[in-house]
Amino acid sequence: MKGILLVNLGSPKSTTVNDVKEYLDEFLMDERVIDYRWIFRALLVRGIILKTRPAKSAEAYKTVWTDEGSPLVVITEKIQKKLQKLVDVPVEIGMRYAEPSIETGIQKLVDKGVSEIVLFPLYPQYAMSTTETVIEKAEEVRKKKFSNIKINYIQPFYNRDIYIQCLAESIKKKLPENFDALQFSYHGVPERHIYKTDPSKTCKIDEANCINSQVDTHNAYCYRHQCYKTTEAVIAKMGISKEKTIVSFQSRLGKDKWIEPYTDETFETIPQKGIKNLAVVCPAFVSDCLETLEEISVEGKEQFVHAGGENFHYIPCLNDEDDWIEVIKTLCQEKLDDFYLV
Repeated sequence: MKGILLVNLGSPKSTTVNDVKEYLDEFLMDERVIDYRWIFRALLVRGIILKTRPAKSAEAYKTVWTDEGSPLVVITEKIQKKLQKLVDVPVEIGMRYAEPSIETGIQKLVDKGVSEIVLFPLYPQYAMSTTETVIEKAEEVRKKKFSNIKINYIQPFYNRDIYIQCLAESIKKKLPENFDALQFSYHGVPERHIYKTDPSKTCKIDEANCINSQVDTHNAYCYRHQCYKTTEAVIAKMGISKEKTIVSFQSRLGKDKWIEPYTDETFETIPQKGIKNLAVVCPAFVSDCLETLEEISVEGKEQFVHAGGENFHYIPCLNDEDDWIEVIKTLCQEKLDDFYLV
């Protein structure tokens, strides 16, 4: 019997400082998120970050929390319910961090008699701190507890036409009539992550080698390249010129060099360049969460307006839109069909 497991990032159980601290500890201690040796990672996370960040993050979570709970988890649950109505195999969800965990999701499928699972990491672009850590965790759980099951993983879909078409149409419906620029803000990663995930060891972070490169050996693992390609494909579908779009990267942590340009710095400089009416979309996320609802929609707006901007319009993620559910169904069905070919 076959089944589907949708995997997203995860959220704290509640907005209490203790629950946020527990969540951040699991998240930041992941070696694919902060890729230092364990002792140095522990000193940074448990010795410094967790001393102050949980209280601040708890306050931020309170601004986006709903009566149903965490937006990211609630939206993922809605996706699961809608998808379940469209497919004839069991569908469950798992979170990379906190509950419901990947192990919990697999167990629920196994309890229903499933032995072949299509696991869908809900990240359009590949990164070691997203797609890679989900796959590694799922394999760890499978080998430890579910060695008799098979898992087919859905690969990053940043350039799949069905996804691009869906995203472009969604943005177009929500785009204000008058805007000076459309900004694509992707989650940032440290530059070293780009180099670590490049199997060819030839990737360079610049326009010629990263953005315009056609070298498949590293593009399949180059997060920055994939973000630019998503943007390029979406604006082509929408008929928007490159000159009217901006690509940037948000949510950097610490003093290490992260991929540029930085979203917050962009918000503070573009009003002086004549961009007074700004629309922002976050295509590294398929579900709205703290990083979109608070960091961009609230903090980003404040930065932009304080710098002289006039109108700031945040464009929501795909969330549980029906067209997006159809894309998920198609991508899952491809992998379900693969089981018949083995």
